[in-house]
Amino acid sequence: MNPILLPSNRPAERFYRGGARISAFRGEDGGAAPREPEDWIGSTTTVNGEPELGLTTLPDGRVLRDAIERDPVAWLGDDHVARWGADTRLLVKLLDAGQRLPVHAHPHDDFAATHLGRAHGKAEAWYILQGGTVHIGLRQDVEAADLAALVERQDATTLLGLLHEIEVAAGDVVWVPPGELHAIGAGVLLLELQQPEDLSILLEWGDFAIDGAAVGHLGLGFDLALAAVTTTARSATDLDALITTAPASGSALPGAADEYFRLERIPVDGSTVIGRGFSIVIVSDGEVEIGAQRFRRGSTLLVLHAAGALAATGTGELLVARPPAP
Repeated sequence: MNPILLPSNRPAERFYRGGARISAFRGEDGGAAPREPEDWIGSTTTVNGEPELGLTTLPDGRVLRDAIERDPVAWLGDDHVARWGADTRLLVKLLDAGQRLPVHAHPHDDFAATHLGRAHGKAEAWYILQGGTVHIGLRQDVEAADLAALVERQDATTLLGLLHEIEVAAGDVVWVPPGELHAIGAGVLLLELQQPEDLSILLEWGDFAIDGAAVGHLGLGFDLALAAVTTTARSATDLDALITTAPASGSALPGAADEYFRLERIPVDGSTVIGRGFSIVIVSDGEVEIGAQRFRRGSTLLVLHAAGALAATGTGELLVARPPAP
């Protein structure tokens, strides 16, 4: 059973600019639309408020979400299904920040379940493909009332200045726990692993194509939505745990991410094996043969649990994203 090669899956007209770096990474002809900055890979998740936008359609015309629901064991494996059913527990994206993203945060599981009736919050982690600046974690404690006042005034300069500004390079990893304020700087291209929800609390929106005053609080009002945001400072030691450099091979993410998702970095120089299990595989460099098919840099592949372990040969690198271990 061969891996399934997936084309781009880019929801149109997102609220921020980007997309050209995804096209270049994938080796696609032609330019991207100006606001297609995200490629939702192997997605069973929809854009917030949309019935279908964001879902992956397989090459045979089936919607991936439906295919998994019909045969979850083949896709996800017995152990996964016994614990979580047909829930993949994973959303993977390529993200091209054509402009700096707004200061924002995502709710944790308990908040999302209690106030939004959702199965997940949104923890996320970024594997940097092309570097630049990221902003994450408060430099000082902030009172909830002061944060709310900054949002009310739309004081974007002060909001951004509250966060640590960090330069990241290709191969670095940024772990973003739920509730953590963050923003991705212009020019960064990254692979994002996240819980399978599209839930963002926006603290600024002036330079973006979105009515943040209406939708930035997830329909809860900012008084409640901001209660999901972490307001305590991050120390230098904390930042060392949030921002790391991935080892050349093996697990790329810090241990704190394991309960949400996993990412393995696999160098290929001759032959290697991709372990069994549902996964999304990105060829991040070189050219690799898997199952008698050759895949170049920028290819994105979907692998069923039923496919078993897969041999990979060639010269390059693979990034293998998986749900948490059951």
